[in-house]
Amino acid sequence: MDHVFKIYPTQISALSDVSLEISSGDFTFIAGPSGSGKTTLLRVLFRAERPTSGEVTVNGMNISGRHFRKIHQLRRTMGFVFEDFKLLRDRTVEENIAFALRVTGHPRKEIQPRVSEILEWVGLREREKDSVLTLSAGEQQRVAIARALVHHPPLLLADEPTGNMDVQMAADVMKIFTALHRHGTTIVFATHDTELPKHYPYRVIHLANGRKVEK
Repeated sequence: MDHVFKIYPTQISALSDVSLEISSGDFTFIAGPSGSGKTTLLRVLFRAERPTSGEVTVNGMNISGRHFRKIHQLRRTMGFVFEDFKLLRDRTVEENIAFALRVTGHPRKEIQPRVSEILEWVGLREREKDSVLTLSAGEQQRVAIARALVHHPPLLLADEPTGNMDVQMAADVMKIFTALHRHGTTIVFATHDTELPKHYPYRVIHLANGRKVEK
């Protein structure tokens, strides 16, 4: 991100002159209180929002221009874990993850093996046929992580993935993220919990009122 501003039509400045560089293989916390610009920053990287000004380059693609047309190609290189999970509530665990592969055009014969593999990895293989409504919050978040990872993206964006969890559930989810990082995934992890990053040896970028601040 190079001198990125994001100003909404209401004149709310969500990002103000933010510049940062995250290298392949990094684990970076984006930390700050609610309203500091964390979610907007992730949405700009995901190209769900376009910056008002400045340049954004992700995986070698300049995605900030009005005429950028390779959004589908961009999103094949990343996964996004939402704070509120955004699971399909009327589907099973398996169906939620398979849906992510179907919409990105994966061959039918590849889908079931990939779903089983990723559920084994996040420790939910035995819940494959269960409705997501029967899962705890921590288990639902693991399904959301599995869905974001099932197409093996090199970049994972996570918006407050431990925000609504107790200490134990949050620790379980963090084990998945740290294991992913060890396997080479680049992770950008937004959190309002200022204590959480202190327990991990990763870089922290602090935001306040849409600006990077030094700590």
